[in-house]
Amino acid sequence: MRRARVVVAGLGDTGVLTAMHLARHTDVIGISVKPGLVSGQELGVRLSRPDDWSRDYWTSFERFRRLDRVRTVHGELTSVDLAARTVRVRHDDDSESAHEYDTLVISTGVTNGFWRRPTMQSSAEVDAELRDAHDRLAEAESVLVIGGGAAAVSSAANLAARWPAKRIDLYFPGARALSRHHPRVWRRVRRRLDDLGVICHPDHRAVTWPCPASAGSGSVTDHLTSGTVEWTTGQTPATADAVLWAIGRAVPNTAWLPSDILDERGFVRVSADLSVPGHDHVFAIGDVAATDEFRTSARNRADKLLARNVRADLGGRKLRDYRERKTLWGSVLGAQPDGLEVFTPGGRRFRFPAWSVERVLQPLIVRRGIYGGVRPKTWGETNLP
Repeated sequence: MRRARVVVAGLGDTGVLTAMHLARHTDVIGISVKPGLVSGQELGVRLSRPDDWSRDYWTSFERFRRLDRVRTVHGELTSVDLAARTVRVRHDDDSESAHEYDTLVISTGVTNGFWRRPTMQSSAEVDAELRDAHDRLAEAESVLVIGGGAAAVSSAANLAARWPAKRIDLYFPGARALSRHHPRVWRRVRRRLDDLGVICHPDHRAVTWPCPASAGSGSVTDHLTSGTVEWTTGQTPATADAVLWAIGRAVPNTAWLPSDILDERGFVRVSADLSVPGHDHVFAIGDVAATDEFRTSARNRADKLLARNVRADLGGRKLRDYRERKTLWGSVLGAQPDGLEVFTPGGRRFRFPAWSVERVLQPLIVRRGIYGGVRPKTWGETNLP
């Protein structure tokens, strides 16, 4: 008897791990617009130290040992026939292919800023995009960072650490940033921002429309912009050489899906077990799945639960429910030259010294433990300057 075929639609942070778990027991086809895992994590490190970020968060699929059993397809999902159990994919030469499945896992994520977009890219284009954003910020004498989440706070801190002579201003809409973290986390991070010279501006909500000419086409939040930012909260407009928008305006990548499986915001409706109601053998996970208000299955290692549920579904067994986390945890600023600071859901912090990040955390816990082995880069692969 042939093994069941699972199509994993989207190979981002969560999709890659889900495909790895399923590949031991099923035939997996993974579909991605990128030629590897281009993580959505650690925006601040990505912008300030792209070489370090690329080493840990941009990995071609061929380097993952546990993806050896997975057939990866480089292309853009254009449609799905849920009755016929077939997805269609457009490739970079405009040709199309169709792929049948027994089970479909939807993990196409969201568009959120210029760093998370569902655009077809080659390896060279991924590298060029990393360089371009870094170079533009390097040339700016002043930077406005707009947003109150971890991406904005991390960006402000890392840019200030990388370029101490720049003026870095952080604007956020509430009385404090990191509102979904425990209050202790913001108090600790705010002290770090003060030490780095970041100027914090609470209670500022930016005008995001119309899109300024410096942004080009699309929404203002899709670009690094420059010039003046105005505030709906009435404060004096602010001006800078570069404006980084990290306001968390996530748009689900679901244009290829039928509307009857989507909620009013375009996210995929799921039951507690991550299955799509009304459609057998269809699941969703990650930022695209409407599990809860903040779509927390993207950050709580729900990949193992989903892989188990897919296998249980194929075998006619009972599925388990996903349980969301109410409070965020983990790192905020990412790895720094002096180590990595991690916060618990209760706001307590733990520090990993720099040597342990380089010799234990990344090579043993992440690359070997979580991903099951990552091959080193081969000679000739591009490295960022």
